[in-house]
Amino acid sequence: MRSVPTLLAHQPAQSPRWKALLLSLLALALLAGCSGRGRPRETAYVTVPQVYLRDRIAAVYNRVALVQNGDRLQVLGRSRRFVRVRTPEGKEGWVEERYLVGQDVYDQMQQMAADNRSTPLVATGITENDTNIHLSPGRDSKHLYQIKGTTKVQILKRATAPKPQPAAIPVREDVSSKRPPPAPMEDWLLVRDPEGRVGWVLARMVDIDVPLEVAQYAEGQRIVAAFVLDQVQDGDKQVPQYLMVLTDSHEGMPFDYNQIRVFTWNVKRHRYETAYRERNLFGVFPITVTKESFDKEGVLPVFILRVQNDSGQVVERKYKLNTPIIRRVLSPAEEAEKAAHQPLRRTRRPTSR
Repeated sequence: MRSVPTLLAHQPAQSPRWKALLLSLLALALLAGCSGRGRPRETAYVTVPQVYLRDRIAAVYNRVALVQNGDRLQVLGRSRRFVRVRTPEGKEGWVEERYLVGQDVYDQMQQMAADNRSTPLVATGITENDTNIHLSPGRDSKHLYQIKGTTKVQILKRATAPKPQPAAIPVREDVSSKRPPPAPMEDWLLVRDPEGRVGWVLARMVDIDVPLEVAQYAEGQRIVAAFVLDQVQDGDKQVPQYLMVLTDSHEGMPFDYNQIRVFTWNVKRHRYETAYRERNLFGVFPITVTKESFDKEGVLPVFILRVQNDSGQVVERKYKLNTPIIRRVLSPAEEAEKAAHQPLRRTRRPTSR
């Protein structure tokens, strides 16, 4: 097979075949050059509140630029544990690799926000301190954004993850007679911040947004949600009445909550009172709060719990508030079951005189 130079040498300078071959070679050369220059560069995002770019990798260096949490940077090169980056303003410098995550983490965060756009709200809370929001429950999972302290967030879900434990000195044990203790768990919350960013945070880093007048009745239990059922008029002010959702003080429980309390406002005594309380629930989020019409009673506040029954099925339980009384609202199936279990009433025969 003849080489390209040989083919060109045997072709007349003005022949159409020679011109076509030359144009094809030029096109291939241009495509090769463009493909090299048009290759997209790697991007990275800042995970810490702020950090300075340095002009060199050395103990003594000059600060080039200040980048902040969530800033997008273009990766130019890598050396040991440092990455050379360029800011959108065109400033270049070195930054430690541990302060950055890649495009994949950013894309997963965006997808998580999109997937939970219509997730029902569980509660609202306020962050105690600056806290990272993670891709999944667990301290070792990757994170990108950081929420400032005292930020109001929406709580969407709850989950548990193993709690990191300090290294312990190994002790000889009789493994035949003892089972290893279960790993301690800790609670995590899926939250949405005011900027619409969604991620997992440690539950203990968020305080549930509930007024002190109601929170003081928690009695050592942990408040995990609070809902305004309605408002009553007391003089010249409207006072909200609450459904408070609680759980045991320790974390890692298999249920989202196991107790509820309803607080109504006593207009005569001007104070909150417990109108209803229920314990030993295997509660599962979310909880629905709405209103419904009940014939002569009119339109009343309603809340619906989702609880796991003895068979492991999650069923709904509806309650109505006709201040200050709370009543269960049975479904048709529950009404039929209740009727089936009621004893038959004996009718007395009329006595003849």
